Amino acid sequence: MPAWLKDAVFYEIYPQSFNDTNADGIGDIEGIIEKLDYVKGLGCNAIWLNPLFDSPFKDAGYDVRDYKKVAERYGTNEDLVRLFDEAHKKGIKILLDLVPGHTSEEHEWFKKSCEADRNEYSDRYIWTDGAFCGIAGHPYIGGEAERDGCYMLNFFKCQPALNYGVLNITEKWQLPTDHPSCIATREAIKDVMRFWLDKGCDGFRVDMADSLVKEDDEVKSATGAIWTNIRAMLDADYPEAALVSEWCNPKCALKYGFHADFYLDHHGNGYNVLVRDCETEGGDHSYFKKDGGDGPQRFLADYLPRYEGSKDYGYISFITCNHDTPRVTKALDISEIKLAYAFFFTMPGVPFLYYGDEIGMRYLADVRTKEGGFHRTGSRSPMQWDASAKNFGFSEASSEKLYIPQDSSADAPSLAEAESDPDSILHTVRSIIALRHEYEDLQADAPFEVVYAKEGERILVYKRGNLLLAVNPSGEAVKIPVSELDSISCSNLIYGIGKADFLEDELVIGAQSFGVWE
Repeated sequence: MPAWLKDAVFYEIYPQSFNDTNADGIGDIEGIIEKLDYVKGLGCNAIWLNPLFDSPFKDAGYDVRDYKKVAERYGTNEDLVRLFDEAHKKGIKILLDLVPGHTSEEHEWFKKSCEADRNEYSDRYIWTDGAFCGIAGHPYIGGEAERDGCYMLNFFKCQPALNYGVLNITEKWQLPTDHPSCIATREAIKDVMRFWLDKGCDGFRVDMADSLVKEDDEVKSATGAIWTNIRAMLDADYPEAALVSEWCNPKCALKYGFHADFYLDHHGNGYNVLVRDCETEGGDHSYFKKDGGDGPQRFLADYLPRYEGSKDYGYISFITCNHDTPRVTKALDISEIKLAYAFFFTMPGVPFLYYGDEIGMRYLADVRTKEGGFHRTGSRSPMQWDASAKNFGFSEASSEKLYIPQDSSADAPSLAEAESDPDSILHTVRSIIALRHEYEDLQADAPFEVVYAKEGERILVYKRGNLLLAVNPSGEAVKIPVSELDSISCSNLIYGIGKADFLEDELVIGAQSFGVWE
């Protein structure tokens, strides 16, 4: 386990929307370098960059055309290496986004794979042995290549699936996972990883990490064997490199070699009931919704088995949001968001802050889809630095050239405004991250224990190491007799939102309040 992950707090940067320095309306690497001090000032000591590689951008860069080349709109390979260097000088790690399950249909590997004559790339992708037979249970494309066959897709039409083999073979065109061609696919991805690690990259966030082997078993054992192999390579040659999965199943992902696994906005894992339970019948019952009505039990019922089953292997990563998820401002107000963020940044694991969430940027429901974003596009609008500057200081380009339109509301948030407002989300984010860095008991590997959570009550009291924490998202103050807190000895308040304190023999948590005691 890379030691630096213990105290890591990540900032996710969607490169095309962060900071444009050449006035083309699209963010670039130079723009990220320019804002490194800002990122460090938030307390974030690591960055995850969404894909920067050469691409036709039919899926915002998740359709990679060349894994070893930076897309021209962002800069050059040399610019990216300079970003690594400048970030490291400031104590900031950089994760790149690795897309191992598919490439662009314009990748040279795929072009060679489409040829009628056999070559070393013929089995780099999953093909049937005839153009008139589909791939049962999987999306596929036929009739677009000289080759007599159909090929499997991993996501959009533009993303043919790389071939890591099939665990339980049922068709003669399927290859076993130990076939030389499938091993060659794995080794090609390892070669890409080595290429960037040798240039200064600190690791990878892995897109769709569970999507490698098709017809895998329920626990993804064959896909897991690939990641176990890759982890062995990292342990041997790059022991400080981090591997973070988009899997949302920490029991699998962490046992198979990932250091951390994203807790995504999926039903059934507990995360969505905290801040995004807006699809529930009868209104929004999100735990952090003031009038949501629900206690923490639904979250705990899903989270605790996952935490207990994976804590000895690695970390769960809570996110404020990401490029695929509606910003929390879609459902929560500022006071509710503060409590949610205080909770996320005091939980076990390695947390991720999505750019703009620290100032309360909004989900823009009415923007037109861009580069395969569709409903996700509303969370990818350009960063709003200063309302008094052109395009909020994101770009000097004309507004119609911007990658995605910005928030046109008269009260659209900006960093400059948040800086001057002591009650802004920004100041809460900075202070809670600072607290996390100050106290080891709030960092990734410190124990987590539920102290008080009763059916019908909305308050949650929990311990991280020797610290006691309590959150009350409701609109009513709550008093808990100390006798019900298992002989808790903590009474010195070291951090609070709202009103939270021990008074005589009671723990008093005001409406929409949060506290940390030692």
